[in-house]
Amino acid sequence: MKNEPLPNGSSLDTPDGTATITNQEFPADHTSNDLWSRLDASHPPKAMNYEVVSQDADEVQDLENAPPFSMGAYLVSSGQMHLMTVISIYSERGASRDQVRLLYMNADALVVWRAMGRNPTVIGAQHRPPRTALLMYGIPFSD
Repeated sequence: MKNEPLPNGSSLDTPDGTATITNQEFPADHTSNDLWSRLDASHPPKAMNYEVVSQDADEVQDLENAPPFSMGAYLVSSGQMHLMTVISIYSERGASRDQVRLLYMNADALVVWRAMGRNPTVIGAQHRPPRTALLMYGIPFSD
C-alpha cells in the first residue's frame, strides 16, 4: 500500500505493510490532554508559558550567557531575590552552530534576562518545555 493523503492533512504511512497514521496538526509529543483541550471548545487552548530562546556557539562560550552563572548574582545585586520563586528556565542541546543551546524561559525569566542587558533570540513559544529539556535554573514547571 502507498502513502495516501487524507482530507485533514494527515497521511496513511504503510512502508512495511502496517498502517500508521501521521498528522501534521498534532505532533507526536502532544499528550491526550493537549489534544483534548484543542478539540473541546469548553477547554480553551493553554497559554504559551515558555519562550524558546536560541543561543549560538559564540553566546554559549561566554559564561555570562548561562543563567545559572549570571542570573543569581544579578538578582542578589539588584535586590530581587524574591523572583527566585517564579523563574523557570530549562535547557536543551540544539542541533546546529546557530542553535547550540535552546533555553525555555517563562515570562518572568525572560524579563529578568532582558533587564540584565541580554538580547535573546526568541524562536518560538510553547506551553511547557519538552520532556528532554533539563531544569537549568529556578523552579520546575507546574500546571
